[in-house]
Amino acid sequence: MPIIQSVERAFKILDLFNEFTPALKITEISRQMNLNKSTVHSLLKTLKEYGYIKQDTETGKYSLGMKLVERSSLLMNSIDIRSIARQPLVELSKAANLSVHLVVLDGQAGVYIDKVDSPSAVIGYSRVGRRVPVHSSAVGKVLLAYQPQDVQNDILRNYRYVKQTDRTIVTKKDYIEELQRVIENGYGIDDEENEPGITCLAIPIYDYKARVMAAISISAPTARFSGGNIHTAITQLKETGAVISRKLGYSSPIFQV
Repeated sequence: MPIIQSVERAFKILDLFNEFTPALKITEISRQMNLNKSTVHSLLKTLKEYGYIKQDTETGKYSLGMKLVERSSLLMNSIDIRSIARQPLVELSKAANLSVHLVVLDGQAGVYIDKVDSPSAVIGYSRVGRRVPVHSSAVGKVLLAYQPQDVQNDILRNYRYVKQTDRTIVTKKDYIEELQRVIENGYGIDDEENEPGITCLAIPIYDYKARVMAAISISAPTARFSGGNIHTAITQLKETGAVISRKLGYSSPIFQV
C-alpha cells in the first residue's frame, strides 16, 4: 500500500519537536525536512488549522498544539484498567483466600468496577457497579487521600457523613485526620465502618503520570486480620498494587512493603 506523501511529511514535521527543540522557525523546519518554505508553510497551515501545531505571534516560531494532548489523553483513558488488573487481582484473591475489589472514584463515592471472590467469601455488600461512600470505606479513603487539595475540597463540600455502623467516622475533622493517616501508612483501612463484622484494607493504583486512578482492596471477617495477618495482607496488597501500577506505566519507586 503506497504512503501518502503529504501525510508522511506532516507526521515528520511533528516528529521534529521534542524536549530539546520545543519550538522551531519555518526556515529551520524547511532545512530539516529538505523542503522549500512554501511547501512547509502549507503543511504547517493545515496542522495549525486542526490544532496539532501552534504559532507564537511574537517570535513566529511553531510548536506542538494542544490537540496532541487531547489525543494522548483519549488514548491513555482508553486503556481498560479492568483487563490490566484482572489477572493480578485473581492471583491476589487465591494467595490471600479473600475477596478482592477494584474501585474508582466517581464524585463523592467510589464505584466497584471489578470483584474477585474467594471460595470462602462472605462479603455481601460489594458488587460491580455498586457505589460505596468515601468516608466509611477503605477504598474511598485511599481514593480521596491522594487527590489534589482542590479536588478534596470540592468533594467534601456539603458532604454527608452518614453513619453506616457504630464505628463510622461522622465528622469532617476526624475524616481529614484519617486521610492523613492513609498517606502516612500507604494504605487505608475500614475497621467495620461500612459493614458490621467486616474489615477492609486498600491501597492506591498509580498511572503513568503517578496519579492515583483506582484503588484495590481485600475484605474479610474482622477475625481474619488478627495478629500478624493484617501485615501479611497489606504486604500482599502492596505487591499486587505495584504490579498493576507498573502495567499502567507507573515508573516511580515501588510501594514500601
